[in-house]
Amino acid sequence: MHVIELINSSPTTAFSFEILPPLKGNNIRKVYALIDKLLEFDPKYINITAHHSEYLFRNLPDGSFRKVHVRKRPGSVAIASAIQNKYGLTAVPHIICRGFSKEETEYALIDLNFLGVHDLLLLRGDDKGLDAEALKSEDYHRYASDLQKQVNDFNIGISVDGTSFEANETPFAYGMACYPEKHEEAPNMESDLRIALRKVRDGAQYLVTQMFFDNAKYYDFVDRCRQIGINVPIIPGVKPIVFKDQLNVLPRVFRSEIPEALAAELRSCSTEEDVRRVGVEWGINQCRDLIAHGVPSLHFYTFMASDSVYKIAREIY
Repeated sequence: MHVIELINSSPTTAFSFEILPPLKGNNIRKVYALIDKLLEFDPKYINITAHHSEYLFRNLPDGSFRKVHVRKRPGSVAIASAIQNKYGLTAVPHIICRGFSKEETEYALIDLNFLGVHDLLLLRGDDKGLDAEALKSEDYHRYASDLQKQVNDFNIGISVDGTSFEANETPFAYGMACYPEKHEEAPNMESDLRIALRKVRDGAQYLVTQMFFDNAKYYDFVDRCRQIGINVPIIPGVKPIVFKDQLNVLPRVFRSEIPEALAAELRSCSTEEDVRRVGVEWGINQCRDLIAHGVPSLHFYTFMASDSVYKIAREIY
């Protein structure tokens, strides 16, 4: 079943979890161990993040530098297939623009179709470590909406070079991102809402939010979406705070405002263990409130927070 069907058919708030592929050189056992732990909460699907290669400069023996192309984590395609085949869960690999050419994206779609993975999350991705020339190249998409068009064309049998092929028997279904506190590059919330509406009109079956810590901002965002005709599920993204420096890092990097009640508790913490306890307590209360408001699903970001996510899910499941 596609993600949208899994969400719509769930009699209660559905759970999903986002995981990272293992670092290059590691095996998949750690990923399996995390999923084994989370199966207790009947996840409807598992998201797998994508990571582009980074350009680094390495010192050479003669004192000069050489630019090298490094990918720290393997692609999400193989991990998604492994998870779906091992657990029978719907796997949702992230497909991103930044750092992946249009041709590379097409081959990823071809491979995913052969592997029977037909759900995607389409994202722009970040610029960290990318070669500046690649960002300007016509070989790469600039926005997630451009990537969306490529997937839509692929679904009807149009290749990236404009030639036709026999369309897949099972088209790709996908969700996309949205931002309750506005995307950092959007000039205003109204502009950001119009972009979200266009994503839905062009085929996004659901939207997943950036992490947030103030539910009132999510509820207001959903109301504004409904007012302009966005009627697909808007899934709240939840990530517990686990380090004290996230008090400043998360607002700067993700533009996620931390309510003063939470900020005050975090400032009073003397150890990282105290921080994790506060983060779990806030996450439990946040999720209970979201469930009480009838959200269709909760999407948990597990990166560096899998233990805290487990504790939250155990209390609210």
